[in-house]
Amino acid sequence: MDQLKQSLLEAPIIEKDGYHYFVHPISDGIPMLEPTLLREIVIKIIRKADLENVDKIVTPAAMGIHISTAVSLMTDIPLVVIRKRKYGLEGEVALSQQTGYSENEMYINNVDEGDRVLLLDDVLSTGGTMKAVTEALEYIGAEVVDVCAVIKKVGANELDGTDYQVKTLINVDVVDGEVVIADEHGDG
Repeated sequence: MDQLKQSLLEAPIIEKDGYHYFVHPISDGIPMLEPTLLREIVIKIIRKADLENVDKIVTPAAMGIHISTAVSLMTDIPLVVIRKRKYGLEGEVALSQQTGYSENEMYINNVDEGDRVLLLDDVLSTGGTMKAVTEALEYIGAEVVDVCAVIKKVGANELDGTDYQVKTLINVDVVDGEVVIADEHGDG
């Protein structure tokens, strides 16, 4: 059994305003992230994602940073982090992020018209973050070559019915307070 699958089966579940949320090293940094788990995930992303003509990896702060940094190191593709702080730099683009449990303003810097990007994040759940990011990238004029998430929580999400097919490494659900593996190979 691979480490990602096993670690999800062992993940504790908490509830935030009626939203059942699994606590995992990839999505929360709790418990600590073992290098062997991160390495397994990065190798799977590199094998699954379309990286051939990607100029930049784009990831929202905060939990996509460690995954995207590792992918950047392995592929030599530069990394752009979408921040929750406004810097007011030239070309900065604001977006509104809504998840199952929060709403924030986020800001993209260093993505330009014509850039070919891989959007990479830790979890696809409601799709609110990824939808906001894809819309902002379209506004900038960047080409989204591929969209990837490590974990997908099954169910409808805001990218359903769009042109974006998110590749995932594993799909899960939360049933009766436990993580259930819906597809151990993910989407794509």
